[in-house]
Amino acid sequence: MDAKHLPQVGTRQPFHQGEMAAQERVGVRTQMEKAGATVLRDYMPDQHRQLFSVLPTLLLGGADASGSAWASIVWGKPGFITSPDPTTLRIRATLHRDDPLAPSLKPGTQFGALGLQFETRRRNRANGFIAEVDDEGFTFAVQQSFGNCPRYIQSRELVEGDDAAMEHGNALAGTGTLPDEAMALIRRSDTFFIATAAEASAGMAHGADVSHRGGKPGFVHVDANGVVTWPDFAGNNFFNTVGNLIADGRAGLLFIDFEQGHLLQLSGQAEVIWEQEQAAQFAGAVRLLRFRAERYILHRGIFPMRWSLREQSPYLEPTGTWREVGPGGA
Repeated sequence: MDAKHLPQVGTRQPFHQGEMAAQERVGVRTQMEKAGATVLRDYMPDQHRQLFSVLPTLLLGGADASGSAWASIVWGKPGFITSPDPTTLRIRATLHRDDPLAPSLKPGTQFGALGLQFETRRRNRANGFIAEVDDEGFTFAVQQSFGNCPRYIQSRELVEGDDAAMEHGNALAGTGTLPDEAMALIRRSDTFFIATAAEASAGMAHGADVSHRGGKPGFVHVDANGVVTWPDFAGNNFFNTVGNLIADGRAGLLFIDFEQGHLLQLSGQAEVIWEQEQAAQFAGAVRLLRFRAERYILHRGIFPMRWSLREQSPYLEPTGTWREVGPGGA
C-alpha cells in the first residue's frame, strides 16, 4: 500500500459524538463504552475473513464528489473477495459505470463495507478506506471491524445468475418525485441497506458505514414526494446509523429486487424521530427514521443474481406494517 494514502490513525474513542448522544438518550452509554472497547476491533478476526471469502456480494456505503451519500453493491463468484491479512480485503470487482459511487472508488476514499450471507443470516461489518485500485478491482484497508447479530434478516437462497445483466440493464435517474416503479419496489421490500457517514473529529471514530434494515413487506412507507419512513427496531445499541444521522443527516438507501434484479439507489437527508407516540403506532418500533430523497437511480435488471425467499426472520413476528398503521400514520 502507498503510505501517502494511509490516514493517520491513533488511539480513538470507539464511538463518535452522535453515537454517544444516542446511547446517552436511551440510557446505555456506560455499558456500551465497555462493550465497544471489546467488540469493535481495528482488524478482522479469521472468522470474519473467512465469511467474506465465500460471499457472492459485498455492500458498500460512501459519498460521491458532491458529498452525497449512496449505498451500493458489488458482486462476483464466491472467492472474488480475499483477505491477504487481517486489515485488508481484496475485491476483484468494481462498481457499474452508472453507479454514482464509481468515480469515488479511488485511493484514500472512506467507505463502509458489509458482508452478508443471506442463507445463514451471518453478517460482518468492515469500515475503512480504498487503498489501491487497478484493472481487476480494488483493495480495501480495514480500520474498524465488528460482527452483527442475525436479527431481522430474511433467509434467502441463490437460485440463478445472469452474467450478462450488467450489459443489458438500463438506468433511470432523476431528482424530486420518484417514478411509480421505484415507489412500488420500496413498498414491497422486506430488506434495504442504508449508508451514512460521520466527519472526522479529534480522537473519535469516523468514516462511512453501511448497514442492513429488514422487516415484513410493507415496513417501509414512501409518499408521492419521495419521503421514506421506516421503523427502527431494537438492536445492538451501537447506534452506528442513528448516531451518524445525529451528527450528519446525509444518507443513501439501496433497495434490491431479488426476483427481477432491479437496484434502486436513493440519496438525500434523513432524520431520527424520537417521539414515542409516533413510534408506538408501528408494532415493534422503538423510534422512526424519515428520509427525503433528493436523487434516485433505478437500475433495471442490472443485478445478475436471483434469490428466492426461504424464511422470514423469526424476530419480525411481533412487528407490523404501514398498512396496519393506517392512513396518515407515517
